[in-house]
This record gives sequence, structure tokens and C-alpha cells, in this order.
Amino acid sequence: MTNTPEVVLASGGAPPRHDGRAAGPVAFKDAFAFAFAAGDVDAAPLEQYDAVVSAMPARVSHGTKMRQNQGYWVLDAFARGAVAMQRGGFAPRAGDVLIASLPKSGTTWLRALAFATMARRASPPASPDHPLRRLNPHDCVPYLDMLFAVGRGAVVDALPSPRLMGTHMALSLLPPTVVDGTSGCKIIYICRDQKDVLVSMWHFLKRNGRQDLSLQEVYDSFCEGTCFQGPVWDHILEYWKASNEDPARVLFLRYEQVLQDPAGTVRELARFVGQPFTGAEEDAGAVADIVELCSLESLRSQRANREGAQGVFAKFSHESYFRKGVAGDWMSHMSPEMGERLDGILRERLDGSGLVL
Repeated sequence: MTNTPEVVLASGGAPPRHDGRAAGPVAFKDAFAFAFAAGDVDAAPLEQYDAVVSAMPARVSHGTKMRQNQGYWVLDAFARGAVAMQRGGFAPRAGDVLIASLPKSGTTWLRALAFATMARRASPPASPDHPLRRLNPHDCVPYLDMLFAVGRGAVVDALPSPRLMGTHMALSLLPPTVVDGTSGCKIIYICRDQKDVLVSMWHFLKRNGRQDLSLQEVYDSFCEGTCFQGPVWDHILEYWKASNEDPARVLFLRYEQVLQDPAGTVRELARFVGQPFTGAEEDAGAVADIVELCSLESLRSQRANREGAQGVFAKFSHESYFRKGVAGDWMSHMSPEMGERLDGILRERLDGSGLVL
């Protein structure tokens, strides 16, 4: 049986559980680092999903084994956890907020912005001891895919509401009550120019042990729909359609728009999660404080983001999550013809949806 320890913060206090009185999400590492380090959190058995996973189509992409789960390519090491998460392992609650994205789409930045916005009353953004000044954003917002992949997804049950969590899974791979909205869980999705995404992914993998990886390999996998969590167009479309059907439940953001107006995005995030800024907060500069705290320059300068690594099956250095953070960098690496080919594929796949990337 999986042990799910009581959440105890570094400050010594135990926050309220499931009663809605919490001032915001708890920094995940503050709550559970001690438990994992001490081995107090048992892994749930995942062998019951072996037959399901073995029946999934398999292929090797970028030197990594992948499985096709309901039409999407996921890492073989994550496949059992993905099935477990979908089939009842993750119990969403009303008030939950789930940050969803394809990798390298502004995920780290959005997790920081959302965390700072939702936790601003318990952790004022100007505080010198703010979690984002001590921890990597991925240490503040739990990555459900990774937790379930190692059989430790149940630890999120001990987190107080409102919970803020992250996933790279397609919407249809999440629990049914998240897909149909009956759980009351809200979703914030961020989408980015896929040309910039693939260039960012290429750099990220090269900086984390794949120095031999060519840009052409990554490019081909995007165009073929065989990259991690691909086809990318289907991933994006699922969340886009859900946001059109119920914009109060699914917020669809464009990375490029966040770059242009981070303050406006922070206000939009606050309204969406039901925590709009008060006039007093606006007058006190809370929005500007959050934007400054979560700026690329500020995050990159933190020791927690210059040292250490993330991951279980593979370690990804913290500093590799902070490269340029700009729009249009693909033009420094890809030919116009390569860009037009990928754009053409996306136009065809998104035709009729009203979404233009």
C-alpha cells in the first residue's frame, strides 16, 4: 500500500487539507522533499498495466523507446504511469488547476507565473524567501506524469486545496472527469510556435546528454507526428476545442502573447482561477512584483536554477530550462523552406478549427 504522508512545510505548519481555506498552492518540494529523501513514500505497483502497455505500438525516436497511447507517443518509461493516472490514479478535485502544454512551450515560465499568482497571499512575490527564489519552478509545481511514472502519484492527494499541478499529457489521456469537466478541475494550456518549440527541444536534449542529436532528426519527428507527445497538432487541437466549448474551464494561452504582455497574462491567470487582484493589490504593485519575480532574468539568476537537476529516469539540469525565451529563434537554425513545410502541415491539420499558429 502507498504511504501518503501528512504535508508538513519547512516552516513547520501543516496547511488545511481539502477545505478550501488554503491561501494558495504549496510548493511541492517544501512539502515532500523530506519524504522522498527518507524513503517514506512507497511506490504503488504498476505491473497491473503491463499488458496494456505491451499492446501499444512501439518505436525508437531520438534514441528513446516510445509507446503510442491512444494515438499519442509517450516515453516507454512513462506509459504505465500514464495509464494509471487516467484510470483512477489521479483523483481531481474542484478548485484544482492543471497546467498543460507540449514540452518547450513556455511550461517552466507559466508554472512560475501561475504559482506566484495563486500563492501570492501566503508567499508575497517581493518576499526574499519566496519559494521561487529558493526552488526551481518544477519543484514548486508537481509534474503528474513523472510522479505516476514512478508509482508515486498518490502523494498529490495529501496536498491542500487549491492544488496547482502540471502535465504534458494530451487532454484525452487525462482522467475522464478532467476531460468532461465534471470534476471542477480547471486547465491552463500554453501553445507556442512549433518551429521555436522544436528548436528549443533540440537544444534542451543536446544540453542533457544528446550532443549527437541533429536538428533534422527532431524536425522530421515533428513533421511526422512522432515526437514526444505528438502529433503536436492533435495535442493542441484537443485543448483548443475544449477552451472554445468552455472558456471558464480551459484557458488557452499563446506564448508569444505572454511575452508581449506578461502583466496582462498575470491578471488573466488570477481572474481565471478565481483570485482576481484587488484594487489594493494593484496599487501596491503586486502584478509588477510577480512579473519581475518570474522574469527569465530573475529565474535564471537564482542559485536553484543554476545548480541541480530534475528527473528520475534521466536527469535534466536546471539551467537547461532557461535558454533564450524569445520568439522567432527558429530562423537562426532552420531554413525558410523547413519553416514553411512545418507551417504547411500545421495549416492543413488545423484547417477549420479557427486556430492559426
